[in-house]
Amino acid sequence: MSLRDTRQGVAEHGHRVTAAIACHVARVGGTVDELAQLLLHPEHEGGWHARSIALRSGQSRALAYIGRVWVSASAAVSSTTMLESRHHAYEVLAALRDRIETTPWRGERGRTALRVLRAHLNFAEIAGGPLHHASERQTAEEAGISRTTLRVVYETVLKPRGWLRRLRVGHGREGSTWYLAEGSPDRHSIPVAQSRFRTTQYPPDPALEEWFTPETDTTADLDSTVIGRLMGHDAFAHRGLGSVALVIIGALHARPAQTVAELVGSSSVSRATLYRTLRRLADHGLVHHGGETWTLAPRALEGFGDHPPEAAAEEIAEPARGWDAVATRHGITGVAARRKAVHAAERAAYQKALERLSEHRSKAVVILRDGRQVLVPAPRPDEVPAAWHAPGGCVLDPASGRAAPGWRIATDGRLILITPADQRSYDELAAAHAEALSKWESAA
Repeated sequence: MSLRDTRQGVAEHGHRVTAAIACHVARVGGTVDELAQLLLHPEHEGGWHARSIALRSGQSRALAYIGRVWVSASAAVSSTTMLESRHHAYEVLAALRDRIETTPWRGERGRTALRVLRAHLNFAEIAGGPLHHASERQTAEEAGISRTTLRVVYETVLKPRGWLRRLRVGHGREGSTWYLAEGSPDRHSIPVAQSRFRTTQYPPDPALEEWFTPETDTTADLDSTVIGRLMGHDAFAHRGLGSVALVIIGALHARPAQTVAELVGSSSVSRATLYRTLRRLADHGLVHHGGETWTLAPRALEGFGDHPPEAAAEEIAEPARGWDAVATRHGITGVAARRKAVHAAERAAYQKALERLSEHRSKAVVILRDGRQVLVPAPRPDEVPAAWHAPGGCVLDPASGRAAPGWRIATDGRLILITPADQRSYDELAAAHAEALSKWESAA
């Protein structure tokens, strides 16, 4: 490791410590002047990074740096909510659910993001607050989508727009730690291609001008509880009714008897896609068309359709008899069961791998000394036996008894350095290994 890389790592660590202190000061209601006084105090260990900037570049440069950190810390603290009680936590989740239901989720990716967000809201309600634990497999099963689609939605919609923050990557038998938050108010809409949400029809005007606003405006109104209850069924898989049917059913359940123009706004679905999906739902007898309005069948939430009294016999060939029957008609029966089976096999293989790794660990040895149990340190695999030591930090080959070229003993007498050019200590190598392992887990 070069001297420049070492200084950069130290500076990044100092910045993280400074940012953590600034967040604490902002959370307790402090000011930027109090933060500066705290960091620049000579006896405060957490302010060594700010004091080093003051020594190198002057007091004004250090104060400007503290001001920038304070702005970021204040923004981070203002975007989170301090929960005072369990009742307050449920109030926060209820407000978040209302925000989700009134946000326009445009395009197929936006509607898939709604399913994922509803799954995380289910987990948060069980946990009793926005902070909850969930694995990717668990979330994919709850939302009724694949893990590949789930990761795409995470990276392109939910995390960039502030709906979800992953605080800790899951490892072993623990899922990832997530924080559910309100999306940024100026970025809550889902950007999609122009053809997805702009109409292909033109108003009856002599100039034939286009609509000057998106067809699916910002008057969304959904019942996300219904969506969360139905999205795990096979009938709403990718090749079945899909996410469009979910949001239409959620919109009609929240406000019955809507016209097509009203559904375009409440469901955030384009007019052409809305007509196509309503026809598919009507073929199953799940929605009824009376005059200009559409309504749900009496048992539509259970997947049962019926013949409306005024409907002609040929309009509905065979009403649906449950969501399983709908999935069978679309040829997608068992999608959720197969997904769960694959996830169970992956979990079992992962647990076996963890068990194999644990078998290589030696059991702890404990001795009694003065009536107390003392843990005996296990021999380290990187320790160099005393018989292999040679003058000048060389390592003796146990087979030939000569110095092995290219091998050296570190200054701590434990680690065998593979190349003489590498002059890092054991602590530096351990830190580099931990950082690489963290990056690998994040990528995985």
